[in-house]
Amino acid sequence: MELFESIVSDVNSIVWGVPMLVLIAATGVFLMAGLLFMPLRKLFHAFSLLLTPQRLGEGDIQPQKALATALAATVGTGNIAGVATAIFLGGPGALFYMWVIALIGMATKYAEAVAAVSYREVDSRGMHVGGPMYYLRDGVGQRFPALGKVLAFLFALFAAVAAFGIGNGVQANSVAQALDSSFSIDPLVTGIIMMAVVGLVLIGGIKRIADVAGALVPLMIVAYVGSAIVILVINAAEIPAAFSLIFQYAFEPVAAAGGFAGATVAAAIRFGVARGVFSNEAGLGSAAIAHAAAKTDDPVAQGHVAMLGTFIDTIIVCTMTGLVIITSGLWTSGETGAALTSAGFAASLPLGAEIVTVALAVFAFTTVLGWSYYGERSIQYIFGAGAIWPYRVVWILAIPVGATFDLGLIWLIADTLNAMMALPNLIGLLILGPVIFAKTRDYWNNR
Repeated sequence: MELFESIVSDVNSIVWGVPMLVLIAATGVFLMAGLLFMPLRKLFHAFSLLLTPQRLGEGDIQPQKALATALAATVGTGNIAGVATAIFLGGPGALFYMWVIALIGMATKYAEAVAAVSYREVDSRGMHVGGPMYYLRDGVGQRFPALGKVLAFLFALFAAVAAFGIGNGVQANSVAQALDSSFSIDPLVTGIIMMAVVGLVLIGGIKRIADVAGALVPLMIVAYVGSAIVILVINAAEIPAAFSLIFQYAFEPVAAAGGFAGATVAAAIRFGVARGVFSNEAGLGSAAIAHAAAKTDDPVAQGHVAMLGTFIDTIIVCTMTGLVIITSGLWTSGETGAALTSAGFAASLPLGAEIVTVALAVFAFTTVLGWSYYGERSIQYIFGAGAIWPYRVVWILAIPVGATFDLGLIWLIADTLNAMMALPNLIGLLILGPVIFAKTRDYWNNR
């Protein structure tokens, strides 16, 4: 077992190494340049599509609920523990590179959603299904039939298996540990309750998942960000210095101080980019599966809505976490992960640690819901609609297991497969780039 874990660890260091991060960034730059920086120029237009009623087309859920479902899967431990880890390993400058990869990632997330709606199909149950496996098979397959089929199968396989780690076991474990630490709730009790609640939601399929996500995600984001804003108002005098540290250490090494071991500029770039990608999932292709179910006849309009997921996740939520940590002065304390974020909140708010615990629990719960849908669609692509219910049963039963066991190896395997999901998706986006650019030009020319 130790040999197997060592092999997986070595593979993980390769697939999540510098080449993969460069590929993710390069794909985003290619798409952003081909779109003539449209995701940045038309940000307000995207928010207008999100906030005003739109003409609905064919699909299963409203465009806004498709975004909520995607956010349910992305806003999670990465926004709380991931940001803290990036700052602990890369210094305050890591937050700058989280911003950079997020802004670039908006183009990637936009392209994924445009392709997902363009190449989706209706299954035997009358449900709209789509995502990377479909636009790889049918989009890439138009030019390279064999390549398209292979890439689609690999994405679906990696996603179906990786979902049990990043979207199930790790999330259940995070909730169980947080509630045990803050409220002394037995992890098994947490796992059983989560299993029951998730089971009730999953019975209703994507429509119920979207309803729950549409209610919980905006509420929890507002509550978490609102608490962070209160802290920043209290620490207002420290905000200019915090931004100074972020920009200074984005381009200069950080000396060791207190419990902080110091960090190079390379570390700031690496951990900022890596934790940013982990948080917003731009390039992984996962969110495209949710956006494929949107009630819309316009792929480009849904692409605009989709790209807001990256903006909200990283530019808003992660930034709030990072600023709370830096303005508290505790980033040099030696704490890391969720413990550092909790300490940052607790330093200014009487119930700060409890707020972080509740936020972590709710975010992780909604992540389980979002990733269950991604896993279902992936397994359906491989085995057909008949595989959905068996997959759901196994998914639900896996929750208490994840809540009560040490998931070190499972997390490592899932994290590795997560990166391997990205590879076929990124190849597909590079090939489909000209198609996405043309659709975008037509949309704006017609307006």
